[in-house]
Amino acid sequence: MTSLKFYEPEHLAELDYVLDDIQSRFTATAKQALKKIEERNQHEDFFAYPITIFYEEKIAGFFVIDFGEDKFDLTENPDSVLLRSLSVNPDFQGKGIGRQAMIEVDHFIKEHFTECNEIVLAVNEKNTQAFDLYLITGYLYGGKMREGINGPQFLMSKKI
Repeated sequence: MTSLKFYEPEHLAELDYVLDDIQSRFTATAKQALKKIEERNQHEDFFAYPITIFYEEKIAGFFVIDFGEDKFDLTENPDSVLLRSLSVNPDFQGKGIGRQAMIEVDHFIKEHFTECNEIVLAVNEKNTQAFDLYLITGYLYGGKMREGINGPQFLMSKKI
């Protein structure tokens, strides 16, 4: 069973996994994402929440839900959240954890952020595995794209 919890510093040791070359082109590691959140917090931007993915009570992955201004690159909806930096520990990949986490995130957000009614994200056009994951879990691609660090990205959203 997959569950989500707000990140705690004691999770870091088990989130220090290495992604392969392909995956690391498309997403940040937990350490990289946490460093970026720390930098943002220095500027009083406290709108990003790191989330730890658990699978059968073991730490299996990570992502960030971000209520900051970056979301407005993808949507005009002030009640939306940007999902970013999703990764699953390679030791746990292939078990459907990413899919389960993307379904569970809807409930997690509604439980903890009741005003939020939409999740938005950007996925690299070459990251077909992630694109398919998002489609399967209810995200829609409306034809909009943007240029990302590693090439064009599809902009996707899901009403919750």
